[in-house]
Amino acid sequence: MELALWLLGGLVMLVLGGELLVRGAVQIAGRLGISPLLVGLTVVAFGTSTPELVTSVQASLAGSPGIALGNIVGSNIANVLLILGVAALLCPVAVNSRALARDGGLGFLAALALLAVGLFWTMDRAVGLLLLLALIGYIVFAYRQERLADGADHGAAYDKAEAFAAAQPPALPLSRALGGLPGAILQLVAGLGLIVAGGALLVDAAVTLARALEVSEEVIGLTIIAVGTSLPELVTSVVAALRRQADVALGNVLGSNIYNILGIAGATALIAPTEVPATIANFDAWVMVAAALLLLVVARTGWRVGRREGGVLLACYAAYVWSAWPA
Repeated sequence: MELALWLLGGLVMLVLGGELLVRGAVQIAGRLGISPLLVGLTVVAFGTSTPELVTSVQASLAGSPGIALGNIVGSNIANVLLILGVAALLCPVAVNSRALARDGGLGFLAALALLAVGLFWTMDRAVGLLLLLALIGYIVFAYRQERLADGADHGAAYDKAEAFAAAQPPALPLSRALGGLPGAILQLVAGLGLIVAGGALLVDAAVTLARALEVSEEVIGLTIIAVGTSLPELVTSVVAALRRQADVALGNVLGSNIYNILGIAGATALIAPTEVPATIANFDAWVMVAAALLLLVVARTGWRVGRREGGVLLACYAAYVWSAWPA
């Protein structure tokens, strides 16, 4: 029971910290005169992935590559099969063909790249640098595309930021009382502190849980940790679906998958190089690639992800979790 509370406490601190960090950073960027579009593509899009980033970096530094890489691979699997499945059940998802080809295609290629690294290389600093450079290239490309967008052809990075903005709760009383720049700085610092502390608590609890249940750290990272750190994406996608903005929910999933691999995996490899566990490289990374391909196929059929397809995605996720956990 105590271990479960530690795990839950770490997740709550990560999610709340990520919320505060992004809010504070967005307000500071606005006061510095940075365009809302650039803020959305960088501060918001990357900031909402901070739970995955901090957890993976701290796990890698602690010598737990199963949790570090399992969190990234498992989050991408959960984004497609679990989160998009839930969103589609709530509201059928209309698909923009151009955005799917651009962002879904890049997500699939990124998944293939991570699979190749796991099979033939290692997550060293050279790989991390290449992934981050690819992310920078994507952001520059997306920024140029969005400046020319006609309002109906937004990309995944833009939708990820839009989904977060739509799901934001009211400002906290303390930040309202301080207001202005001091309140923004307070939120950013508090958010960063909560994320770091929550990530450390979550990793420690995950390692202890794996030993207590006599399962591998990879299993914990791929399932419990991955779903936990993906809670912000789940919340924003569900809110978008309930507001009948399911196309934004799809963009949120596609954008999250791109940032997870290029940004989170890249930063993790650059800060704390690590090996890709053989079990992940030989099975789970293949599932990640298959999920990215399945998304392209399902979305291409009729240019929508309906409730039936959403049920199929959820069934696939249940089958994956069942196969991942030892009997």
